[in-house]
Amino acid sequence: MSAQVGSILGKQAQGLYFHAQRAELLAANIANAETPGYRARDVDFRSALRTASAERLEQSHAGHMQANSGFDTQVFYRKPAQGSINGNGVDMPMEQSAYAENAVRYQVNLRFLDGKIKGLMLALRGD
Repeated sequence: MSAQVGSILGKQAQGLYFHAQRAELLAANIANAETPGYRARDVDFRSALRTASAERLEQSHAGHMQANSGFDTQVFYRKPAQGSINGNGVDMPMEQSAYAENAVRYQVNLRFLDGKIKGLMLALRGD
């Protein structure tokens, strides 16, 4: 994503990408609920948002360092509430709940982006 498009669309575009990544992780957790030794993985949205919210500088010269313009998503292993015999760390009700919550947040980001794009289109048309 270019710096100009990113600045126009704001954090919603980055949030949409983050929630898509998280949906993949949660879906993998659900798919591996019966895999022996599988450990559930997730990402921390608050720390990723904190990293992305820090003031970023745009690269004005090819010799300058690149600015980081995305979420820094660090994957961590979730600690299971209760151990299992086969070493699987997936708590299915918690995974399903997290997936549903993430889907709602994805939809919210999508609606914000839709409104922002419609506003830009209206401004460009001059209606």
